[in-house]
Amino acid sequence: MPAREIVLPARKNILVAGGAGFLGSHLCERLVSEGHRVYCVDNLQTGTVDNLGSLKRESRFSFIEHDIREPLSETFRVDRIYNLACPASPLHYQADPIHTLMTCVAGTRNLLEYATHAKATFLQASTSEVYGDPHQHPQTEAYWGNVNPVGPRACYDEGKRAAEALCFDYLRLSRVDVRVARIFNTYGPRMRADDGRIVSNFVTQALTGRALTVYGTGRQTRSFCYVSDLIRGLVQLMDVGKNPAGPINLGNPREFTVLQLAKLVRTLTDSRSAIAFEPLPVDDPQRRKPDIRRAKEALGWFPRVALGQGLPPTVAWFSDSLQTTKALARPAAAANLSQPVTI
Repeated sequence: MPAREIVLPARKNILVAGGAGFLGSHLCERLVSEGHRVYCVDNLQTGTVDNLGSLKRESRFSFIEHDIREPLSETFRVDRIYNLACPASPLHYQADPIHTLMTCVAGTRNLLEYATHAKATFLQASTSEVYGDPHQHPQTEAYWGNVNPVGPRACYDEGKRAAEALCFDYLRLSRVDVRVARIFNTYGPRMRADDGRIVSNFVTQALTGRALTVYGTGRQTRSFCYVSDLIRGLVQLMDVGKNPAGPINLGNPREFTVLQLAKLVRTLTDSRSAIAFEPLPVDDPQRRKPDIRRAKEALGWFPRVALGQGLPPTVAWFSDSLQTTKALARPAAAANLSQPVTI
């Protein structure tokens, strides 16, 4: 395998769009821990400032509430921009499909223009959904996909495809140094319990004693990447000296059926929840597995955390989150009011 030129960055000024979300907050933490100055931009549509709790006293971190569909008016200097701004679960991105599509298209263009004027390197968080319900398995970056352009998922699938087209046009025109990551199913602490994704669904259902909802037969497959592996991949893609000049798949190539995941979650949570089968959603992919040879060759990246290692801390986080929610929902009379309460 040829050696990669990894540029170990000096301290940078970095903008993270979507930085209050699941992935964005982990990325912000990592960048601040490396000594960078981080500007987090988020409209809080699906992100939350609670995800940024560990950073609120950091002098090198700032939060700006803003919707990237509108140009940024701030004029701070940045060296790098990560664009992770967009709802990523079907439940959330279908709730306001026009907003989702315009976030992908207008939002990405606004940030690319910002990068042009700042002469900043730009990383676009794309998605495995650009492959649709794939006919190729596993999916390579050269595969053009099988996407329904007018279905209920098109706002996200086609939005991300259009965003990629914009990114590579800016790159071909030598306006911005753009890198594009196609992110496959990622899980870990700070996922929203209500996002409708498979890991969060199964874990919260098991912890609360509800039936685990399996859509379709349960024989459809997914590949699950732990959040720390994914964030490491994004940073390595931004840091690599030679632009890969094409999209890079980031995901764990170990493939599991939905039923296998459901049974593993029941075991880890010591749950007796039943498994309930529901009709498959429209355009739901039957198989999903990344080919990560380009990531290995261009970045030296591959996932390190197996599903059996990543699920326990994920379950623990959801368990703590559910307990906190229950505690906050208790009547005031049940609380100990003799001491001040800090939330």
